[in-house]
Amino acid sequence: MSESPARSRPLLPLWAAVIAAAISACLMNFAYPSAAIWALAFPATALILLALIGRRAGGALLVGLVYGIVLFALLVSFTSRYLGPIPWAALSVVEGGLTGIALILTALAYRWMPRAFPGTAGRLLGLPSVVAALWVGREVFVGSWPYGGFPWARIGMSQAQSPLAPLSSWLGVSGLGFLMVLLVAMLIEVVRLRAWQRPLRLVMPAALVLVLLFTPLFPTSDSGLLRIAAVQGNGPSGYFDQREPFSLIQAQTDATTPLYGEDVDLLVWPEGSLDTDPFQNESLARRMTSIATRIGAPLLANAATGRADRYFNTSMLWTDAGGATQLHDKRHPVPFGEYVPDRAFFNALAPDLIGLIQREYTPGENPPVVDVDGVSVGLAICFDVIYDDVITESLHAGAEVLVFQTNNADFRGTNENLQQLAFARMRAIESGRSVVNISTVGTSQIIRPDGTTVTSLDADEAGAMLEDVELRTGLTSGVVLGPWVQLLLVWGGLVALAVAWWRARKKPVS
Repeated sequence: MSESPARSRPLLPLWAAVIAAAISACLMNFAYPSAAIWALAFPATALILLALIGRRAGGALLVGLVYGIVLFALLVSFTSRYLGPIPWAALSVVEGGLTGIALILTALAYRWMPRAFPGTAGRLLGLPSVVAALWVGREVFVGSWPYGGFPWARIGMSQAQSPLAPLSSWLGVSGLGFLMVLLVAMLIEVVRLRAWQRPLRLVMPAALVLVLLFTPLFPTSDSGLLRIAAVQGNGPSGYFDQREPFSLIQAQTDATTPLYGEDVDLLVWPEGSLDTDPFQNESLARRMTSIATRIGAPLLANAATGRADRYFNTSMLWTDAGGATQLHDKRHPVPFGEYVPDRAFFNALAPDLIGLIQREYTPGENPPVVDVDGVSVGLAICFDVIYDDVITESLHAGAEVLVFQTNNADFRGTNENLQQLAFARMRAIESGRSVVNISTVGTSQIIRPDGTTVTSLDADEAGAMLEDVELRTGLTSGVVLGPWVQLLLVWGGLVALAVAWWRARKKPVS
């Protein structure tokens, strides 16, 4: 049985496919905060898949480029807040270009799979499974390369406020994304094959809908409470903010003062909460020791630190003894934000912009976890929240609660913080852990393991949160199996595509 010419032709002419790709990108953008209309991720996926069906490599590349560039241009428009359009355009084009290249494989799957596996099972299950696996593979590719990648636009992360989010606690964020795309690709084939004429063919899509909507959270075990105070100082912590000496710690201290006298187990300040390296500034160190003493709890703070001629973005657990022995350095410094890869090359292209970034932060190697009176606290600094390896490592190290410190001052007035906050909420659900997400300028929140908000601080306001935060033990299936599911999908999709090509080449189009 061979593929008919009608099936090999594109469903949409190229001009319509390009428009569909642009509309798809717009809808996908609205699935993320600040709009956060999570259901739009499904029609967005359907449009880009319909635009790719029947396309050859060149047409698929054009469609994919339009989709990728428009999506990233909208989703990360916050990058132009201070540095202007050049970094924003560069990031959008690079990430969009990688997206376009990777989507060629999806178009090839739509050409080869129906010829290689033309039966009903191949069309309703095999083809959608390969398409969904390749989608995950594209997200992994864009999220890991170049310079460590930028896994900001994973479709699963759009579901932080949807009933689908608990699936991430079973399969990880990539597994959730796979099932979302699988459902869309299945429904497309149902329509193309008019499968509703045989109701038994609708059993699998219907079952998948039930799985997506009604899967409960993976259970973890209650292990007590930790009374955590998290302080949003709203100080001048932006890259271009004018500040006086010690203005950052003063803003944090002022917002902390109302907590004096309260029962506190851990005091948390955000990324960029200190003006300089306290290990090299005795005055700053004395003020931190005084605060830890008055609050009666260790202070988890953050600053740029220097050690052995290298700079790190460092979180430190400062105690009333006058120092910190537990440190965690940011694992994934932001390229072109915290360091410049291939500096000589990029400096020749944009010397004024590259010249603004003077320090070269080194990736950390110490564990993303600290011990607070026997309670293991997992850490992620700013954009590290989007990298699976940091979160997974802290959980395997025994983290009972997660603390995410971030500095969003350079993105005031944009939706960057709300997007990052949604990622933090997904991490809570995926890991079955409470999350304390504290920003210099907001929005900050304490989030339960089920993703609901305990308390919040609005943007651009100083304030403090003090809560008995639920501790949990036990690893979710999403944490244990999630990396293996992702690996299986990446390589399984590629192997299946290669097999489809091998079989399809022996079956000429009739």
